[in-house]
Amino acid sequence: MDSKIRIILADDHAAVREGISAWLQCDPRVEVVATAGDTECLADLIGRFPCDIVISDIGMRCIDGKSNAIAFLRSFLGQPERARLIVVTMIAQPQMLAGLLELGADGLLDKRDCIESLNEAMAAVIRGECFVSKHVEALLKSHAGNKPGRAGVLSAREWEVFQLYAAGKSLIGIAEHLGRSVKTIGTQRRNAMRKLGLETETQLLNYLRQIGLS
Repeated sequence: MDSKIRIILADDHAAVREGISAWLQCDPRVEVVATAGDTECLADLIGRFPCDIVISDIGMRCIDGKSNAIAFLRSFLGQPERARLIVVTMIAQPQMLAGLLELGADGLLDKRDCIESLNEAMAAVIRGECFVSKHVEALLKSHAGNKPGRAGVLSAREWEVFQLYAAGKSLIGIAEHLGRSVKTIGTQRRNAMRKLGLETETQLLNYLRQIGLS
């Protein structure tokens, strides 16, 4: 490629954005044309700045109160002409990672991988290849083949329940706080776990920790 690789970078942690941006711009072939701290800003920037690759976290606040950026990224990936998408995340749930690939993500990196993996990912997706980092590959290998990917998005109410649960409230406490029945709260929590491919309490607690709620 003769022209520079144009990047839009999105992450809700300023230190991550600035660190990745500084690293990318050490490469004279790369230009970071814009950075975003949430999904609404990312959507706006994609509409205004032509780019070749979007590098995005998925744990960012979404546009309409939903739990993460996946709803927007699903819409983005469905566009006939779009930039390549590399997801960089702390989430280590195999079903969610498998679901992102099923949606059409071009690259998946775990934030625990070395930053050089990002250069490898960019080179691969520009060639039209799919890239998964070493940590992601190991997680995907642990994914049972008969289980579907689960790149789910929680509704605003399900996300509210997760936030209160992460804050230490019991189902009874959440029901009292929100003015709903315990049965409703329990159903919303189960539905949320199913959407994210979480099957056990341990997996739920790990997920909450990975997205910074616990």
